[in-house]
Amino acid sequence: MIDRAGLAEFLRRRRESLQPEDVGLPRGQRRRTAGLRREEVAAICHISADYYSRLERERGPHPSEQMIGSIAQGLHLSLDERDHLFGLAGHNPPARGPASEHIGPGLLRIFDRLGDTPAEIVTELGETLRQTTLGVALTGDLTRHTGPARSICYRWFTDPATRALYHPDDHPRHARVFASGLRRMVTLRGPDSRAAYLKKLLDERSEEFRAVWNEHEIGVRHHETKRLVHPEVGVLELSCQSLLDPDQSHYLMVYTAIPGTESHEKLKLLSVIGTQQVASAPMASG
Repeated sequence: MIDRAGLAEFLRRRRESLQPEDVGLPRGQRRRTAGLRREEVAAICHISADYYSRLERERGPHPSEQMIGSIAQGLHLSLDERDHLFGLAGHNPPARGPASEHIGPGLLRIFDRLGDTPAEIVTELGETLRQTTLGVALTGDLTRHTGPARSICYRWFTDPATRALYHPDDHPRHARVFASGLRRMVTLRGPDSRAAYLKKLLDERSEEFRAVWNEHEIGVRHHETKRLVHPEVGVLELSCQSLLDPDQSHYLMVYTAIPGTESHEKLKLLSVIGTQQVASAPMASG
């Protein structure tokens, strides 16, 4: 059963404890509000300001699990705080661990400060959960995929558009890396895991995957430098650093170019192109 008073109080206190920079928002010059405004919370949670305001006023419909999950993520809640929020809303908390898509607040705080850098947060199966604006400009919106196609390993062997993002000379290596990584996840998570399900699908749908899988390679890694092919700026040579959140098995991937190189100049150009594309995109209605 929903605890409307408790839910409203928890949301209000959590909102008032956060500053715009804590959640990746700019701070206005004339700011008098203690903490975040309700409309700011609604924006980062991807819900309407009216709906969120009614929750804080102990009114409105019973929020769904999906809605509570969006609010928990938007407010940068820890796993304990997220579980508490679900309980107040009358729902059982989602599972923790590798199956969870709730990004830890520590990883999000770092991600929110990477506005001028291509970066993404991915699961252990290569499912993109978040991208910076420059990340979207570099590879396109990878969060739009659904079903098995959310995994880059699955897309690599089934979607030519995914391969087109990478230099053709590197394709054989990428195939080995993805097959090796999926083998590791199947071994780690077991025969009833999502990793095992992806392996079964790829067995059915990709002859190349079957051939690479049957090589039984373990621990194949990407080269230190990745070569990506962008339709407007051409080939970029980028280093990729990763940071792991061991509690959730999420990785923060950050792409950089050596200053003074042609790829560095292309990234700067891409940042302008990406900003223009975001500015010209139609605004979503609440």
